[in-house]
Amino acid sequence: MSKPVILCVDDEKIILESLKRQLRTEFGKNYSYEFAEDAEEAMELIEELVEEESEEILVIVSDWLMPGKKGDEFLIDVHRRYPNIVKIMLTGQADEDAVERVKEQANLHSCLNKPWKEQELVKVLHAGLKK
Repeated sequence: MSKPVILCVDDEKIILESLKRQLRTEFGKNYSYEFAEDAEEAMELIEELVEEESEEILVIVSDWLMPGKKGDEFLIDVHRRYPNIVKIMLTGQADEDAVERVKEQANLHSCLNKPWKEQELVKVLHAGLKK
């Protein structure tokens, strides 16, 4: 049986590497970890995992400011199709309107500011995984 998935989306590879290291340190082999560099790639990955491979995505950690579709729009799109996925936004510069929009339209679990504290990310992820 396959492991549930945590998906991270950010256009900066160094951020994805940092998330990968922190997730593996905290959760080990309890989950599968997937990574995408923009919203379009992430949506294709979600569709492949959920619809073709019947994988369960538990949490998405997404940047806000990315080329193409911004994180708020992406998470709202995800919520419309997959409402049970827990959504966390990472941002260094999201405007408050974008954060509010995701809270209202996509049931945003949490928004963390970059640079985040590892303990804060872990705490938010544990809470999201309990949902």
